[in-house]
Amino acid sequence: MKEFKQVRENLLDMLEDIDQGLSKITDDSTVTDKVVTKDLQDLSIKQDNQDSIVSDIDNIKRALSQIDSGTYGLCLNCGQTIKKEHLNSDPLSNYCIHCAENGDLIT
Repeated sequence: MKEFKQVRENLLDMLEDIDQGLSKITDDSTVTDKVVTKDLQDLSIKQDNQDSIVSDIDNIKRALSQIDSGTYGLCLNCGQTIKKEHLNSDPLSNYCIHCAENGDLIT
């Protein structure tokens, strides 16, 4: 876990940023809820954004859990270690480069 201390801190910062963003959206939505929505596309965009935020939160929590359990950085497909360079560029990565490129991923 010490090896990924900085990654853990970065992930916690990401969660905090998302939380602050959600607070702002919630505050803004109280004003916009009083206005009739122009069209269904606006609702669709809001739903897509919410789905994306929920997915981001889930992925960050999964990575934090993996760090805490000592399984962070292991490919979910083959079990091999994901290169640190890859984790540095994508700390939420679930797969090693080899498995990601081959596309035969266990989901």
